[in-house]
Amino acid sequence: MIRYPVAIEVGNEKTAHGVVIPDLPGCFSAGDTLDEAFSNAEEAVAAWMDAALDAGETIPAPSALSDIRGRPDFAGWVFGFVQVDPAALDDTVDRVNITLPRRVLARLDALAQVKGVSRSGYIAHLTMMAPDAEAI
Repeated sequence: MIRYPVAIEVGNEKTAHGVVIPDLPGCFSAGDTLDEAFSNAEEAVAAWMDAALDAGETIPAPSALSDIRGRPDFAGWVFGFVQVDPAALDDTVDRVNITLPRRVLARLDALAQVKGVSRSGYIAHLTMMAPDAEAI
């Protein structure tokens, strides 16, 4: 696992706990409880990294916690870590074998041809564009 340090601006009964991931510019989150803040931060990191990889950007390496704690803009904040599975950063291509009914395969190929991409490319595109994989 890769551990990214997070800075937490502790909230109270009226404000949420704010979380910033300093190594990932623009990546932040919040939560009403610290547990929720950390959980939401893990989701924010995953989404940030996925978007960066899709844009062809490099994922920065995590900083040492001591470097983050020493920054004046985080004075009075508390710190922790979120973990990232290295597999989430792996764009290695794997060959897979799938089984589809012929009518579905024919439709898939026709749609891919209209888009000017391969069958695999079209499946990958649909997967990356899916708004909610759990909706199926």
